[in-house]
Amino acid sequence: MRRLRHLTGQHRTASTNRLLGGMLAFNAGAINAGGFLLVSMYTSHMTGFASMLADNLVLGNMKLVLGALGALLAFTAGAAFTAVMVNWSRQHWLRSEYALPLLVEAVLLLVFGLMGATLNRQTPFAVPLTLLVLAFTMGLQNALVSKMSSSQIRTTHMTGVITDLGIELGKLLYWNRTESPPESRVRANRIKLRLYGTLLGMFVLGGLVGALGFKYVGFVWVVPLAIGLLALALPPLFLDWRRSLRQKANNKAKAVHQPP
Repeated sequence: MRRLRHLTGQHRTASTNRLLGGMLAFNAGAINAGGFLLVSMYTSHMTGFASMLADNLVLGNMKLVLGALGALLAFTAGAAFTAVMVNWSRQHWLRSEYALPLLVEAVLLLVFGLMGATLNRQTPFAVPLTLLVLAFTMGLQNALVSKMSSSQIRTTHMTGVITDLGIELGKLLYWNRTESPPESRVRANRIKLRLYGTLLGMFVLGGLVGALGFKYVGFVWVVPLAIGLLALALPPLFLDWRRSLRQKANNKAKAVHQPP
């Protein structure tokens, strides 16, 4: 319980950010792979949707333009929703500022998993509601990890992670001349190497698990993913609920003992 509380608590450390980032990268990989099997689109790949929007505007395929626009708007709305929740929690001195978005993400996954058949109906964006729900969820998660790690960690797409991993590998393989002074030598940041390698590995592992689960089990495969998110979100939420009860009890006691 204490470890889970620290993972999603308001006081962040580099180690908790790395651990939570790896767990959420696994979650994003599973959702991304599963979403592709179900709707033939990667729901966290906004670069692809932006390119699809531009290409099909030129080609005149308005159906694909609407689909790309819907995914982009849903992803953006998810990120904005996280920002609103985190800032609202901070202004109200809540410990669950990062747990609340995870709770919403878990609920969205449960809705997606338990009502998958009905979520496949078309929307005005000419894509299934499934796609918009998953894009919103990925935007929500990406913004959450970005805010809690001060924009140092991304979990829903690997382009930046692989780029940074390649940079650090280049530093690691760089041959420093023996006569060069120590302060000018190129050195790899091994902490970053482990972080980026972990994020990439967990994303790929999550993709394998998600693809297998969605292929052989179906929509309900998101239920264990949602339960995992709930386990991360509940400890800070429980602390806030308990503090709220204490404050109400204190206010009631003050009102009783207050002289007429």
